[in-house]
Amino acid sequence: MPGTNLTREEAQERARLLTVDAYDIDLDLSGAQEGGTYRSVTTVRFDAAEAGASTFIDLIAPAVHEVVLNGESQDPAEVFADSRIALNGLREGRNELRIVADCAYTNTGEGLHRFVDPVDQQAYLYTQFEVPDARRVFANFEQPDLKAAFTFTVTAPEGWTVVSNSPTPEPKDNVWSFAPTPRISSYITALIAGPYHAVHSEYVNGEQRVPLGIYCRPSLAEHLDAEHIFEVTRQGFSWFQEKFDYQYPFEKYDQLFVPEFNAGAMENAGAVTIRDQYVFRSKVTDAAYERRAETILHELAHMWFGDLVTMEWWNDLWLNESFATYTSVACQAHAPGTRWPASWTTFANTEKTWAYRQDQLPSTHPIMAEIKDLDDVLVNFDGITYAKGASVLKQLVAYVGMDEFFAGVQAYFKRHAFGNTRLSDLLGALEETSGRDLSTWAEKWLQTAGINVLRPVIDVDSEGRITSFAVKQEAPALPAGARGEAVLRPHRIAIGLYELGADGKLVRTDRVELDVDGELTPVEALVGKPRPSVVLLNDDDLSYAKVRLDEDSLRVVTEHLGDFEESLPRALCWAAAWDMTRDGEMAARDYVELVLRGVGKESDIGVVQSLQRQAKLAIDQYADPAWRDRGLTRWTDATLAHLRASAPGSDHQLAWARAFADTARTPDQLDILVGLLEGTQSIEGLAVDAELRWAFVQRLASVGRYDVEEIDAEFAKDRTAAGERHAATARAARPTEEAKAEAWASVVESDTLPNAVQEAVIFGFVQTDQRELLAPYTEKYFSSVGEAWNSRSHEMAQQIAVGLYPALQVSEETLAATDAWLASAEPSDALRRLVTESRAGVERALKAQSADAVAGR
Repeated sequence: MPGTNLTREEAQERARLLTVDAYDIDLDLSGAQEGGTYRSVTTVRFDAAEAGASTFIDLIAPAVHEVVLNGESQDPAEVFADSRIALNGLREGRNELRIVADCAYTNTGEGLHRFVDPVDQQAYLYTQFEVPDARRVFANFEQPDLKAAFTFTVTAPEGWTVVSNSPTPEPKDNVWSFAPTPRISSYITALIAGPYHAVHSEYVNGEQRVPLGIYCRPSLAEHLDAEHIFEVTRQGFSWFQEKFDYQYPFEKYDQLFVPEFNAGAMENAGAVTIRDQYVFRSKVTDAAYERRAETILHELAHMWFGDLVTMEWWNDLWLNESFATYTSVACQAHAPGTRWPASWTTFANTEKTWAYRQDQLPSTHPIMAEIKDLDDVLVNFDGITYAKGASVLKQLVAYVGMDEFFAGVQAYFKRHAFGNTRLSDLLGALEETSGRDLSTWAEKWLQTAGINVLRPVIDVDSEGRITSFAVKQEAPALPAGARGEAVLRPHRIAIGLYELGADGKLVRTDRVELDVDGELTPVEALVGKPRPSVVLLNDDDLSYAKVRLDEDSLRVVTEHLGDFEESLPRALCWAAAWDMTRDGEMAARDYVELVLRGVGKESDIGVVQSLQRQAKLAIDQYADPAWRDRGLTRWTDATLAHLRASAPGSDHQLAWARAFADTARTPDQLDILVGLLEGTQSIEGLAVDAELRWAFVQRLASVGRYDVEEIDAEFAKDRTAAGERHAATARAARPTEEAKAEAWASVVESDTLPNAVQEAVIFGFVQTDQRELLAPYTEKYFSSVGEAWNSRSHEMAQQIAVGLYPALQVSEETLAATDAWLASAEPSDALRRLVTESRAGVERALKAQSADAVAGR
């Protein structure tokens, strides 16, 4: 949409001119069951620094009926264009603005999203405003540093529940009048409405009592494990309030599991929205519960870092998200009674792997990115903003000390409560409490891009004792097209020494922690010690760096990776092996064999599931195509063997059932899926419940064993929102030209699909064993992606741009087609970035396939 892109300079000028006091927002949602539009009335009171000045307020609406500034009516046709209403001739001091508009419900997960549950045919609403979508619901100054108090009045249908940031009042004649919020930013205001099911409790700490609520649709209520969610929430309250030394800053805390949510969750003040796939309607592994808990804690941490104290502008988005990510994992690892004391293993295995991947793309950028406008920030919710940032915060904690870190955070919250800050405000507080000068640290870590590589350099005498030991640091060149230069950084790391015992276990026998800086750092503390079986740099995962093993350690790890006694060193070695595979330093076939040797000994279910995904990806994308069929046969046979050997009813059994379903290929293997679906076969302890059934159906559809009739029959058994999405995936997965054309048309040539269904269709459309069938869509992609980008909302356009890129067509031709499009299409910076990132995936796959082919000779 033209004219909707706020620049940083515009925001700074508006913040210089205005101080916003309060909003009164009146929304009439009485017609929500039918959809369409709703009446939105906004009254905003603000002060202007200059008489006669001009500015604008933000609004996206199909129609604006009234604009009244300081009692004088303005002609909407003259002052409203694109997403802005011009405000001219402001008074110095107090101004009052009233805007009456018709705003539109959406089905894209942006603004006020409307969803009709196929189970009860009732409408359910929720808002999603980050980054710039509060303007889709009410007129506002859409930038984080113009905080204000917000007062919502909502007219809703009979029998509905309405939730917002302030405590929920008793309705009068179906009108809900909420009390004003504290001073908060527009992007964390919220409104959730519909006939939601609710469970209530409270958090009690001495005299402190915080009302807690959990909401979901009634059709999911039987699956809602509210007590477990409350337990995680209370642990978070206790741990965060102790570490932050600042009581929870809002009057209540509601968590609302809402449908068709684009992200994992959103930190609306006191009214957190969470994707309702986290209400598990079928058996899931403990890794899913751990991920849900991390999401719950992440959003709770935002109540302080993000909501109480908010970034001035979006270039500090990384700090907002990184802090919540770091502290949520730290809470999981360290809170009394935690269920996940090994959560740093999960962090190393998932978040850091994401960060390393993102940081090696042409779009890599400093953690503290330069955000010129809203388009920049919309594509910056990435692995650097979240995962690398959190990894570097973990390094900062190791650098200054955990107690000193949280002491600085405590001072920061007290000093800036309900205000806006920059990074320098936090660093200044940490310098005060730690006594360390962080200017060089911040420059090297936050203002530069790329990853360092750490290698051990070891000399040993004839008796096997270490005569010299150093850590060599490298700064590989940034990817082609990336801005900036690679740099060496200061690292606080641990070095672990591991011995292979008589019982076959690798046990840590010694540990040294030190600062590494520059190209070569001697480690005198290890001189004279016996050479261990394995030397592991960055043990305990304190820093953010790619780690390589010396030749002797690599040989032992290759044979005994699954034999580390603790989960974290295993995860670090698995991550290093995967990184080497992606870099073409380890052949894909060798990585698969490494997984097959070690995965059976892996106790951490999250690591097992990651290894399953990575082994399959290695075969599909990084292996020599001439070896791929043999690799798939080897892998699929192994998944079935592990499925049959797993303990009945265990998480490992479920994980291997899903891995087998993802790759079953021979008639006999597919017969097993059919038999499990029809009940003619069974595996002891394996519950073939709704979600597992759909995994089997989708695989059978993708290989042509099931067609529309069988898919519709399964949908008839599961006529829910989840069933609708799964059926859409299965239909799009069918291996026929007609099915692909139908799926493509529904996504690219039409714009009526809701966000979640569009995502499901794209997921089904792209099947790794349908490369030839999908080949004609390379040309179609480049001829249509520009128009799709320009005509859709950001979320919908990004799904298309990334999801339909021909990533499976790993060839020089795909690179050439991409380059030709980039040179001729003149895409926006945001679209150019997404396509360039996708291109980098093909380029990396070509390199890895070449390395694997050499290994196979």
